[in-house]
Amino acid sequence: MIKPSSLGDIVHALPVLAALRRGYPRAHIAWLVGTTFVPFLEGHPLLDEVIPFDRQRYGRMLQSPAVRHDFLRLLAFLRRRRFDLVVDLQGLFRSGFLAWATGARARVGFADARELAPLFYTRRVRCPRPTRHAVEKNICMAAQLGLGVDPPRFPLGLRTEEMHVARRLLTEVAGRGLEHFTAVLPGARWPTKRWRADRIAALLDRLNAEGGSPCVLLGASADRAIADQVRAAATMPVIDLVGRTTLRQLVALLSLADRVICQDSGPMHIAAALNKPLVAVFGPTDPAHTGPYSTAARVVALPLACVPCGRRTCPLGHHACMQQLETDTVLAQVRELPVPAVSS
Repeated sequence: MIKPSSLGDIVHALPVLAALRRGYPRAHIAWLVGTTFVPFLEGHPLLDEVIPFDRQRYGRMLQSPAVRHDFLRLLAFLRRRRFDLVVDLQGLFRSGFLAWATGARARVGFADARELAPLFYTRRVRCPRPTRHAVEKNICMAAQLGLGVDPPRFPLGLRTEEMHVARRLLTEVAGRGLEHFTAVLPGARWPTKRWRADRIAALLDRLNAEGGSPCVLLGASADRAIADQVRAAATMPVIDLVGRTTLRQLVALLSLADRVICQDSGPMHIAAALNKPLVAVFGPTDPAHTGPYSTAARVVALPLACVPCGRRTCPLGHHACMQQLETDTVLAQVRELPVPAVSS
């Protein structure tokens, strides 16, 4: 399989992995993935091999003979693996070229892949319209390969020791054992996807004042700045684990949470894969295409004429889709989530 990035896209590809393993129980299955996401897949029980792809480094091939040499070594390595089947779920020139470089006799990808990628495939899969969500496209791919995908499975491969470490870390930071908690993910990769820190802080204060399960901030080290802003704006103490977990520990903590509040981000897709009750705040992106693929999820988005624009920066300069979203609007959806009762 080829699906280098992003985290959400990798989660969306897990049903194909599950279907491949079910259809070919004795096959050697490898996944070519970006180096950033290798820890997410490493040791997965359905995978035999994880092949790292350093996109940032290989992007310097024209400037560095050493990098060109390393890239040629990667191509030679892929060729020596003698794969029978390559499934390209990325659908870009780069991924199509890598599929072709393996020399596999069967190279499958989407017919509507971009950047001339279909030129590298021996089989081009066409999905029925409308097939909007990324998960549905991947399910279509698996079905076209004759693999069962009903219902789609999202095997995250969590291990017992990862769960133990996550519980220990949560207890250490919270200062007490937490049987129930709400995971709040304040970060998102695009600036336009991020809800206001003061509104997130107000939401935490309201939830904490209601006396339900405590809120725990989660996220990567890149989310540290907005987490600090949330803590500064909150009037009540905040349990903050942002930047203190590995990616796998973050997955484990999400699996322990009662409910999740987030924005359009990779961890949102992990929470959806875990079928957690969640509220996802959306702005510039289209939830029909990249929203949480789960019946337990609720999406909050303002009905503005300019959304979804799909832009990393607001083309109109006002960022109204996130700036105008009030705390009460999100809180109303959070209150609708089913959660277990918390004993006093």
